[in-house]
Amino acid sequence: MKLVVQVKLLPTPEQASALEATLRACNRAATYASQVAFAQDLKDRNGLQKEVYADLKATFGLSAQPTVRVVKKVVDAYTTLKANLRAGNLGSPTSRRHRKAVSTPIVFRPEAAQPFDDRCLSWQHDARTISIWTVDGRMRGIRFACSPDQLKTLVAHRRGESDLVRRGGKWFLVATCDIPDPEKYEPVGWIGVDRGIVNLATTSDGTNHQGRRLGRYRRWQARKRAELQAKQTRSATRRLARRAQKERRHATHVNHEISKEIVSVAQRTGRGIAVEELGGIRERVRLRGDQRGTLSSWPFHQLGQHLAYKARRAGVPFLEVDAAYTSQRCPRCGHTERANRPTRDHFCCRRCGLAGPADVVAGVNVRDRARSAWVFVTMPVPLPA
Repeated sequence: MKLVVQVKLLPTPEQASALEATLRACNRAATYASQVAFAQDLKDRNGLQKEVYADLKATFGLSAQPTVRVVKKVVDAYTTLKANLRAGNLGSPTSRRHRKAVSTPIVFRPEAAQPFDDRCLSWQHDARTISIWTVDGRMRGIRFACSPDQLKTLVAHRRGESDLVRRGGKWFLVATCDIPDPEKYEPVGWIGVDRGIVNLATTSDGTNHQGRRLGRYRRWQARKRAELQAKQTRSATRRLARRAQKERRHATHVNHEISKEIVSVAQRTGRGIAVEELGGIRERVRLRGDQRGTLSSWPFHQLGQHLAYKARRAGVPFLEVDAAYTSQRCPRCGHTERANRPTRDHFCCRRCGLAGPADVVAGVNVRDRARSAWVFVTMPVPLPA
């Protein structure tokens, strides 16, 4: 599996100036290459490189290998755009966003991330320094900081490109690491996880990870955003962007904590993890206007991603099961009815009288469906007649 390790660079003022000049030169070159690719419909790497290689080196002061990386960056951007258009992520062909995407070339921000390969960037792990190509020449001895676990992962598993990123005035390197998947064990049982808005995650064991603190934090941030938006100044716009990043980091941290705890319990007890398949839920449900913001900011997809990759890294079996009627079905008698859940927090079966917390009952139903699904997943393929 592929993971990314982010390390913080600690450059001197002279080194930081060279890194900034390099980032801006590479992105100016990428914007120029994008305009050529759009005008001449050159979306393949070889054709675009033949067309712009000499100009990028002569005009923007790039060396040979950084020029190749810039061309690949442009081609990858158009490949991603094409995939988004095909998937409908930019709306219908008649929408304004779709028409703008197909009618104008891609433009790269002055400080957008720039990939470097091993010819442009080398790591000195013992000294915790890097050597990187810049427009001012090879810059050696740039220190970086990371945890011991991150350093161990870099030494053992780093492969491919590393992206130079500037965020909030700080410099980072994001390295790709190819970690071999551990062998999954045969689970002795399953932990069903029900994801929700009030309770972010509730397991079939009865463990409840509440989202009240995150909800209060989001509402407080929403009030602050409204106050800043009312000012309509450039300073307020910058502060809005910083607040959005801070809120996103906070939600990501909460999801990391929840997923880490669930995976550790599953690994310790020899069980697998099962979650509901919630893809497309925003298109399937109709909500009041005051509820749409809550649903749109619900980080259920990210929590599912964290659970999936942490389980995969730990060798824990992971399954997604059908989410239909998990909160209305009785796990004891199988009776399914909307009246089984009279309130959001309580479940009471109309047939057999089983009662309990609604989210825990949903987690038990997810667990039971995972047991049935695992039989089909691990079933041997029948031999042809």
